[in-house]
Amino acid sequence: MAKRLEAGWWQRIVWVFLAWGSCGLLVWVPFLYAAIRRGRGSDWGAFASFAFYECVTLPWAASGGSSSGDPFLGVAVVLTMFLAAGLLLFGMFDTPPSKQPLYVVMPAQQGNPYLR
Repeated sequence: MAKRLEAGWWQRIVWVFLAWGSCGLLVWVPFLYAAIRRGRGSDWGAFASFAFYECVTLPWAASGGSSSGDPFLGVAVVLTMFLAAGLLLFGMFDTPPSKQPLYVVMPAQQGNPYLR
């Protein structure tokens, strides 16, 4: 049975706020949380890709010698933060089940229907 990771909208918004509030430095944390809780390969892949992103962009930003900054790094950071926000809000968490069932299961009738 597959593990579910349900989150309401407030929890999703808090995860996005963590990623944006840290200016992208902690963008990998929610994906590590999901990977540990569910254990799916896709969750571990998302965590690994965001961790690799941090390992590449941090030295890249630190090695830049110009005072105006690197425009390609800025575009990469902004696009990655939008991607992470979209995944956190709409793609990563399972939606909680609705309160009322969408259908009613009728009990099966016993016996052969042609012999009644």
